Amino acid sequence: MTMSDSPLLSVVIPAYNYAATVARAVESVLVQLPDANAELLVIDDGSTDQTPQVLSSLQEKFPGSFRMLRKENGGLASVRNRGIDEARGDFLIFLDADDEMAPGALSALTEHLKANPQSRLVIGAHWSVFESGKRTLHEVAPLPESPYERVRGYLIDKRVALSNGACAMHRDVFGPGRYPERFRSVEDIPVFAQVLARFPCSVVQQPLALIHKHSTSLRHNLTYARAVGLSLVDEVFSPARMPSELQRLKTAYKAQRCLSLFRTCLLAGDQENAREYYREALRTDWRVLLKWSYTRKAVRLWLH
Repeated sequence: MTMSDSPLLSVVIPAYNYAATVARAVESVLVQLPDANAELLVIDDGSTDQTPQVLSSLQEKFPGSFRMLRKENGGLASVRNRGIDEARGDFLIFLDADDEMAPGALSALTEHLKANPQSRLVIGAHWSVFESGKRTLHEVAPLPESPYERVRGYLIDKRVALSNGACAMHRDVFGPGRYPERFRSVEDIPVFAQVLARFPCSVVQQPLALIHKHSTSLRHNLTYARAVGLSLVDEVFSPARMPSELQRLKTAYKAQRCLSLFRTCLLAGDQENAREYYREALRTDWRVLLKWSYTRKAVRLWLH
């Protein structure tokens, strides 16, 4: 493939202060490129560690094999949006800089898309890799046929799971809306929801990514979760993203989002806001009482 050709697949790796792992991510893709109609683009989001030096060393080690861009820090959503503009492929795969592309993933995606040319989102299996070294394979359940059931399964019932790195999206799917750059977390939820609502989707059982699980700061997660808060609900259900016939899911999703924030606050020890989010969930839809895992936590919170 020459630089003038348009590849089928573009793997985009956003990198911000991932000097310790970005080489692993890059090399997991590079090893697959000779046999794939694909390119690799790495975008450094203004890293302050050794990430730029690591990427420069990789370009010297693998000359001409991938493109690298550096931008001012703007958050993950801004990197993904830059990737949409800069990538030359029809389908984009956003691989986190601390994860890996699974062996054979690009070939499997190419074959799947040949057999399913109408698909605009391909969801693959993936491996979860834990700090202990343990690995767990997450297979893909068959997708519901109707957009309503797909969106409900993703947002509310949690029966449809998507992970960056383990899915490929056609660039057409970003037409209704891109990644909201005012969000510093959960920026992918509005995009995944709009794709499930508006575009043909398919699944492939081949593992596409190795997703590394890390112990992270609950307080750090809480900061981002509270910053986004319930504004995520309005973003997901903005008319441009969500068709009118699916707007009836908004109330149920607001209740589910309240429960998610309740759990995040509770785990981080923020009992006051945990109580308020659970109250808001009840005000939104009393049937949250039937979600026993949350109800038990709420009862224990009020009793102590």
